[in-house]
This record gives sequence, structure tokens and C-alpha cells, in this order.
Amino acid sequence: MIRDAKDLKNLALLKYYRLVRKWACKTYGIMEADLELLIFLTHQGRFNRQEFKDGEYIYSWDKKRWDRLRQAGWIEPWRHRNRTTIKYTIYKVSFKCDLLVSRIYRILMSEEDIPTHEKSAFYKNKSYTDKVFNKAIDDMIKDKDR
Repeated sequence: MIRDAKDLKNLALLKYYRLVRKWACKTYGIMEADLELLIFLTHQGRFNRQEFKDGEYIYSWDKKRWDRLRQAGWIEPWRHRNRTTIKYTIYKVSFKCDLLVSRIYRILMSEEDIPTHEKSAFYKNKSYTDKVFNKAIDDMIKDKDR
């Protein structure tokens, strides 16, 4: 049970966050700012367009982010407006987004490992960066203290 900041630090939850974030972005084809915004919105629950804009202020400016996330199926309407009693549409993150965020948490908590099979985005070894991330993923999997 987490009681204070020291207990949270001892979990080492953020030790491999950068690596897991890079893996998720490359595997699912989204940008890092989009992923972090989706994590924020997952914890937000239901939200309207203005709350999305408020959450977006701390990330890099991207005019097309809203449309891109909606068209890719990361955000979906929960309740549509009807122009009489409901003034605006309420949105929520999609089931696909919930699964992604849950999987990131499972990997960070060492309940699951990053996939290392040949179909993985990093294991195609097309660039030097892919090779570096492969090595880092292997080191993360071998780490007993994570």
C-alpha cells in the first residue's frame, strides 16, 4: 500500500517510463504528446471539448490533434448534444485507449513485458535507434529490481 512519496519512489514506477512510452508510440503509431494527453484524459473520465483544450495546454501545440485522435478511434462521443437540453457533446476515451493505458501500467509495474517477437516495431532493426531500444528493452526485461 502506498502511503507517501517514499513508498511510490520505492516502486520505481518511472524507471523505464521513457522506454515504455517510446515503445507504445512506435507500436501504436501515435505521437508522445498524444499518448500523454490520452493518459491524462483516461484519468479525467468523461470530458467535453473545452476540457480537452484545457488538458492540451501543457503539451506541444497541434491544431489537428483533436481530429486526429477522433478519426483514429482514441476518443469517442459518450453523449451527443441535442440542441435543446444538452448544450455540448460529452466524450470519453475509447476502449482501445483504455487497453493501451492499462497495458502501459502493467509493463511499468512488471506484470507484463514489452513484446520482443519479430513483428514488434523495434525488432525490425531498421535503424541504429531501433537497435539501441532493443538493447534497452532486453536490459529492462532482465532487470530484477523493476
